[in-house]
Amino acid sequence: MTAAVTLAALGNGPAFSYYQSALQTLSGQTFTKITFTTSEFDTTGGMYANSRFTPTVAGYYQVSFGVSPGVSATGQITSLYKNGTQFKTPYYVTASSAQSAGSVLVYFNGSTDYVEVYAWFLSGQAVSNTSYYTYFQAAMVRAA
Repeated sequence: MTAAVTLAALGNGPAFSYYQSALQTLSGQTFTKITFTTSEFDTTGGMYANSRFTPTVAGYYQVSFGVSPGVSATGQITSLYKNGTQFKTPYYVTASSAQSAGSVLVYFNGSTDYVEVYAWFLSGQAVSNTSYYTYFQAAMVRAA
């Protein structure tokens, strides 16, 4: 019976989906924080602000992110930063016009932990401003 109660409670956990709707230009060979300003949904009650997710409910969250160049790129990296430090980097993309994306399970302490998305392009250029290429999402999977 405990499992059923826990699953029902998790259905009300924090979740969000934001994407980039305005062009953001990145300098070449520098990790830059990506801005995600347009909400598809946000049930976090203010835990998502300024392209940073700081959940106030301790637990495990599935965090997904993707960044695509606005034009052909010869190299790019997209990283999830936790508490200001590079945390997870899916892979280095070398194909032109390819999206760098990832999905990771992250533990948050419910007070000070936060995540942000950063990207690196080999040469300076704009990031694609479409909801299906440049996005940042998270949902609570399990309470701590």
